[in-house]
Amino acid sequence: MTSKVPFYVSVAMLILAGIALSIFRHQTYGVPWTPGETRQVWDIEARVEFNAQGKPVKASLAAPNTQNGFTLVSESSSSSGYGVSYINTETGRRAEWSIRNAVGPQTIYYKAQFLVDPQANVDAIEPNEEIEPPTFDGPKEAAAKALIDLANQRSADDITFTRELIKTLNDSESQNSALLLHDMSKVEALDKLLDYAQIHGRVVGVIELEDGRRRQTIQHMNQVWDGKQWVLFNPESAEHITAQNILIWDQSNISLLDLMGGQNSQVHFSMIVQEVSPQQATDDKVQADGLLNFSIHSLPLEEQAMFKTIMLIPIGALIVVFLRVIIGLKTSGTFMPVLIAVAFVQTQLVTGIVGFLLIVGTGLVIRSYLSRLNLLLVARISAVIIAVIMIISIFTVVAFKIGLTEGLSITFFPMIILSWTIERMSILWEEEGAKEVLLQGGGSLLTAVLVYLAMTNSFIQHLTFNFIGLQLIVLAGILLLGTYTGYRLTELRRFKPLAED
Repeated sequence: MTSKVPFYVSVAMLILAGIALSIFRHQTYGVPWTPGETRQVWDIEARVEFNAQGKPVKASLAAPNTQNGFTLVSESSSSSGYGVSYINTETGRRAEWSIRNAVGPQTIYYKAQFLVDPQANVDAIEPNEEIEPPTFDGPKEAAAKALIDLANQRSADDITFTRELIKTLNDSESQNSALLLHDMSKVEALDKLLDYAQIHGRVVGVIELEDGRRRQTIQHMNQVWDGKQWVLFNPESAEHITAQNILIWDQSNISLLDLMGGQNSQVHFSMIVQEVSPQQATDDKVQADGLLNFSIHSLPLEEQAMFKTIMLIPIGALIVVFLRVIIGLKTSGTFMPVLIAVAFVQTQLVTGIVGFLLIVGTGLVIRSYLSRLNLLLVARISAVIIAVIMIISIFTVVAFKIGLTEGLSITFFPMIILSWTIERMSILWEEEGAKEVLLQGGGSLLTAVLVYLAMTNSFIQHLTFNFIGLQLIVLAGILLLGTYTGYRLTELRRFKPLAED
């Protein structure tokens, strides 16, 4: 008989290694054990992509700076073969990359780290240049004057004047606004109207901060000088912006990206928030050691945001193993509930359950018809996949038409997994009957709901992403559960008559 001592030693080493890594991460980098204990730091990454034309390339990207509510902690760049420098210009800070020769697709990363700091106050630079009034053609100039006169009557200062202008621009019944917005955006129209009214304003590029957001583009808003500071306005709303999730990235009012020697350029932003200790948050730059460099925190932010979900899957696997091995709960497929739970995270729970029941129920009806045609397995599965895609498409369109926007997220369901689930349930129906189908289908749905509740728990999300050692502990737990050979809890009911005797 093979000794299990090496196995238990390996499990113990996994647990000790996981605990050691977690303690090291907590003590060295100050990452808290629970979310919300310390201050927030936003890691924002700009991804610049373009096609080089086989000649010298120079790329200049607007770079952010410390501003009210946010302190720039550090900045870095990743650009293979490029020289990089950070310069201050008359229009603001910029990051510049250069190379003597480049050909084909190019990708440059610029990463900035901001500390959420309510005490961060930057002295605003007062505008001192003269405003040159813009020119409008005949009808548009009359419309601009009418809008300015109306806003003057309803305002008391430059801020309320701007607010009234925005209200008028968003008035669908205003013909003057419709005339100006015919060939320009609201941001551009508001900027020109402010210049025409001799009010100091400028267009800035902002980013809406959302944890795990990927491939976000910069948004343009307006700033107005109130005599002491610049006040931010969103032309889509009459209220000035004071939200803490808005970061001003580009104050130059000139260009986000200047590129020489390339074409087809685009800039996307990814971001992620971390809870760090005050000591770490205020450091100018954290010098990461070798262990951190080999962790997921050294990856680009777009991939980090993806791993934030992937790192939750082992927790789902642990729950599935426990329910099947210890409880004895039956599911349709081993880890299908985990994938369904991941879809629930995207669709929200109620919408996900309704969508799952509709898709599987309709799919079973279609599969019952296909079984009469005596098709080969590959052809039958392919037909079910196409049927699932059509079902999802129809349900999505119907949900949109009747105003249920939550139904649009049903497209996050894994179509191949659903197709195999329908196939397995259909065969099970033919061999074991409807009772077994309801038993396994209900078990799968219950397991998916439990996994969803675990995946959306803020405490579990915080631990799995910030403490890589937890994955070793989860692995050790799964290995230990795999050695269990006793009775499952659901099987104990067979011994109830003996207990009664």
